[in-house]
Order: sequence, then C-alpha cells, then structure tokens
Amino acid sequence: MTDAEWDETRRGLRFGQVYEGTVVLVPRPGNIGIFVDIGLAAGGFVDALILPHEGDDWPTEGTVTDFEIWWADSRQQIRLKPSDPRCLRHDFADFVARFRPDWPSRIGRPVPDPGPPASDGPPPDSP
Repeated sequence: MTDAEWDETRRGLRFGQVYEGTVVLVPRPGNIGIFVDIGLAAGGFVDALILPHEGDDWPTEGTVTDFEIWWADSRQQIRLKPSDPRCLRHDFADFVARFRPDWPSRIGRPVPDPGPPASDGPPPDSP
C-alpha cells in the first residue's frame, strides 16, 4: 500500500466504527497482540494492552467477531479494540479512564492525520 493509499484509507476511518473481522494471527499469546483482517487493504491489530491479561483468554485464530477502530497513524496499520467485552482486559473501563479519557467524545469522529512519522516512537496520544 502506498502512502497515498494509506492516507485515503485512514481518512475514511472513524473512531468506534465497527467492522466484522477475522483473527488471522496470534503470534505470541499474552505478549504482543493479535492481527485481524477487517476487509481493508491495511491490516488490523489489537494491542496486548487492551486484551485480557491471560493469553489463553484472547480470541484465537479464525475467531470472527466485531472490532472497533481504536487508532490509526502513519504505520499503515489500523489499531482495533474488540467490541465483545469478553475479549477486553477486565479493567478496560479503568484503563480507558487513565489512558484515553477522551475516548467517549472521539467516537464517531474522523481519525486525525498524525502528521509526519516521529522518529522516537508513536504519537503521544496513541495507545
């Protein structure tokens, strides 16, 4: 995917937008996260930080369920959160209150242009 194609895809994303997705890869359960196909050219990813603490409780490869747009930046990867609360960390509401307190007000809004990639890590408000 070119940068221009990614920019076009990202501009069409809204926080909280729901896609049905299929878990396609769980490389190290309990460690990094899961990769999800939501039918777009860019891959989807759910970070371990928002999944249950125990890898055995994560969705397995082949699981089909709904995912919400959580973030997208210059990495050409769509960050997702599972819609099913069983697929979220048990203290997800507290996690959101601490690290993404503006999440409820962002739902339905366009994912912003992150600007040029930072060389020292992800944008400060990314998960």
